[in-house]
Amino acid sequence: MLIIGITGTIGAGKGTIVKYLIDKYKFQHFSVRDFLKKQALDRGISTPDRDVFTKIANELREQHSPSYIVDELFQQAIREGNNAIIESIRSPGEITSLRSKGKFILLAIDALPEIRYARISERKSETDHISFETFIKNEQREMQSNNPYHQNLSACISQADFVIENNGSIEELQNQIDYIFEQLNHRYEN
Repeated sequence: MLIIGITGTIGAGKGTIVKYLIDKYKFQHFSVRDFLKKQALDRGISTPDRDVFTKIANELREQHSPSYIVDELFQQAIREGNNAIIESIRSPGEITSLRSKGKFILLAIDALPEIRYARISERKSETDHISFETFIKNEQREMQSNNPYHQNLSACISQADFVIENNGSIEELQNQIDYIFEQLNHRYEN
């Protein structure tokens, strides 16, 4: 069983990668965001935003372990038994835990801030109704932390097996994914 973790900046294209991996490579998807959304609903928060998700994630990591959320998703993936994507890796402890569990590859994705903001403005999810200034502020808050229970995207991206720059078209992104899978096929054949 192969686990692919996906990390990256806000609006860089994590969801687009997930959709392509599901459609072309038949991966099963496990989402940190969906996990946190359920946690928020269980706490009576019916319209969670990015701040709520961040607060809940940090609390869960502090109560259990730095890798608690992805460990829970990994257990779900094991029960399903298929190649799996765990989307939205945000702390180094999550990477350490997943690397210890077997065949794990971390993909990181990034794009220029203006492109990413335009993308989130178009997708209109519940956490995307924000100004460009708030978008940048949210990202800066998540980029670095010395607290092992908090988000540290910068450290996660630096630990990626493959870093994808997604400033172009969806087709260009898909070509990059296909190239990565060619590399993985060579790696695991030898």
